[in-house]
Amino acid sequence: VQLQASGGGLVQAGGSLRLSCQGPGPFLKGRAIGWFRQAPGKEREGISSISSSDNKTTYSNSVKGRFTISRDNDNNLVYLQMNNLEPEDTGVYYCAIGSVSADYSVRIGAPPERLEYDHWGRGTQVTVSS
Repeated sequence: VQLQASGGGLVQAGGSLRLSCQGPGPFLKGRAIGWFRQAPGKEREGISSISSSDNKTTYSNSVKGRFTISRDNDNNLVYLQMNNLEPEDTGVYYCAIGSVSADYSVRIGAPPERLEYDHWGRGTQVTVSS
């Protein structure tokens, strides 16, 4: 399964970016999708996820209130709108397709855990300058 994250770039603190995740329709539509990020020297962190249906969402405390995840099933896309960006948001951002347990985790409000996601795309770099 091929996923591709895009939309990263260099932005000043306080700015916005919208990331896109594109992949095969049956997988994107039928599974939970998670967004993760990895800062230099740090572990990959789950920051947001969306359920396979009814669009339930979760966010980590570090991005809650600033980031919004959404789906466009007609175009096989999942978005991550990132507003009020901070230098601490700098990192490589990845999208991933979740297992059945990932979907359950979204529905109980738990931010994504790496082990529940089994198909990963290439990341996109986000750099926020102060």
